[in-house]
Amino acid sequence: MKTPLIGLSTERLIVHDPIVSVGAKEAYARAILQAGGIPLLIPVGLSLTQLRELFQNLDGILLVGGGDIDPARFNGEPHPRVYDVDPARDEMEIELVQLAATHKKPLLGICRGAQVINVALGGTLYTDIASQLKGALKHDYFPGYPRDTLAHKVKIMDQTHLEKIIGEDEIQVNSLHHQGLARIGEELRVSAWSPDGLAEAIELLGHRFLMGVQWHPEWLTQHPRHFALFKAFIQAAGEMGA
Repeated sequence: MKTPLIGLSTERLIVHDPIVSVGAKEAYARAILQAGGIPLLIPVGLSLTQLRELFQNLDGILLVGGGDIDPARFNGEPHPRVYDVDPARDEMEIELVQLAATHKKPLLGICRGAQVINVALGGTLYTDIASQLKGALKHDYFPGYPRDTLAHKVKIMDQTHLEKIIGEDEIQVNSLHHQGLARIGEELRVSAWSPDGLAEAIELLGHRFLMGVQWHPEWLTQHPRHFALFKAFIQAAGEMGA
């Protein structure tokens, strides 16, 4: 079996003003490598034709975290905390979800990536959890704490793909997001919930591996239960490319 080639979505960053760079945090690539895949960056700005051609040559897609999705894409409420909206990135990632759903290609969405999955399949988001979900836990970044800080637990649903991968009905996760999943998209099921009633993971029914998690397992690969998510993803991608 050949080594699975995994396309990583990217974001546009200003590292040295005014020069714009395209990239993704190393932790995502490191997790893919550690699990046995080869990461390949998918730059923002490809034409639809180029994106579809590249998609055909990939064994799996990883949608990484980053800035917010434009609320206009899901008729969301504008909010002053919405940041780093990039319409070109939104368009690219939504297209990747729809392609992966149609062609049954493995796709894993992390944080923003889970939100993209939901929006791409007709769902909506809380544009700011703290101000829109009554009784919400703190899901946002914890200043001064490392990114692998375990912030709260999630309940994993019975007989879901996620439960088969994790092997537990509850797990502690980190939390670095201020937006969240609201109305769940078509043919998606919630596979994990936080104690405040916020959906923490989703998966597409009838698909070998199309799922999203709101936490950041790329910072938790030292924990076998979290690393299992990447191993299962790479295994599914390897079977796709066999």
